[in-house]
Amino acid sequence: MGMSKGLGKGDVKKVVLAYSGGLDTSIILRWLQDTYGCEVVTFTADIGQGEEVEPARAKAEMMGIKEIYIDDLTEEFVRDYVFPMFRANTVYEGVYLLGTSIARPLIAKRLIEIAEQTGADAISHGATGKGNDQVRFELTAYALKPDVKVIAPWREWDLNSRAKLIDYAEKHQIPVPKDKRGESPYSMDANLLHISYEGKALEDPWTEPDEDMFRMTVSPEAAPVTPEYVEIDFEKGDAVAINGERLSPANILRRLNDLGGKHGCGRVDLVENRFVGMKSRGVYETPGGTLLLAAHRAVESITLDREAMHLRDEMMPRYATLIYNGFWFAPEREALQALIDKTQERVTGTARLKLYKGNVIVVGRKAPVSLYSMDHVTFEEDEVYDQCDAEGFIKLNALRLRLGRMAG
Repeated sequence: MGMSKGLGKGDVKKVVLAYSGGLDTSIILRWLQDTYGCEVVTFTADIGQGEEVEPARAKAEMMGIKEIYIDDLTEEFVRDYVFPMFRANTVYEGVYLLGTSIARPLIAKRLIEIAEQTGADAISHGATGKGNDQVRFELTAYALKPDVKVIAPWREWDLNSRAKLIDYAEKHQIPVPKDKRGESPYSMDANLLHISYEGKALEDPWTEPDEDMFRMTVSPEAAPVTPEYVEIDFEKGDAVAINGERLSPANILRRLNDLGGKHGCGRVDLVENRFVGMKSRGVYETPGGTLLLAAHRAVESITLDREAMHLRDEMMPRYATLIYNGFWFAPEREALQALIDKTQERVTGTARLKLYKGNVIVVGRKAPVSLYSMDHVTFEEDEVYDQCDAEGFIKLNALRLRLGRMAG
């Protein structure tokens, strides 16, 4: 088991491990103790993944850990990460709502805060050397604590197969759940914004996922035959109420997840371009986010100036790529965020959606201060728009086209 970056026993005094309590991170915990002979602090985040986080405490105690952090970050996650991202209508490569990407900087930020509190000189995570998450965790860590040491076991150890991991676990009395002994059909990552599924059966991009894989959404076929209407209120670009009921950011997303999931909304199956260079097939469920995106765009359509909207829309793919690649705590992301937030100052209003068998249909939008003027768009007689003005407008816009044709 060779060390990367020349770190060895004695080089690391104390490490904060992102610890889920599952098999992989339990193996990492023991491996860190063995390989580096250092003290391990565990950190387990509740970001709405839907599984109990408290059992991680008992497991960490059983493995001799003295400093155990378990934090509910759901409100911070939605308020400070999901909502700012949705102000830009952010999608990566046309479809992915970045559910995994947006959670990583928050987890890494907390790892660094705990390292500062406990005097740790290193952090560790269970992301593999093939994926994007290692990049996201570590770019955040270095941005917030430039001298931090990072231990990524998957890039160092030789436990590179399921069999070797289970063998290691058995040697070190780490309990192996029954379902982990066989090959799991795919790897999952869940939080309040989404669930992602990758690997195993899904590695063939031609293979349709099994229906029983999905956790947050029913299939469109099994969704109710009666459509359901939902109204979402926004203030300055953020959702604040559903059907007139004001809720906290996390509870907004929970409620939208329930509504979208019930109607089979928000499934995406894509082959995406990873930052490390390969293409990878992923299947995602983002029911609440799918509703949020449609509703936000609807309110913007009547409240946002054309050029401000188009400028922000031009920046969105760049902003999406920054988040996907792990640059949340980079100066260019913060600069873009300031532009995005400036465009949102008047995005206050209500969108009405109709949910039906996987479809999210915008059927209404209203705002206290709207740029939509019925007086100007009516086909009936009006007093405010002189149609003759259009003639000069067209002629001036056509001038360079005419000159170009005459010259050529």
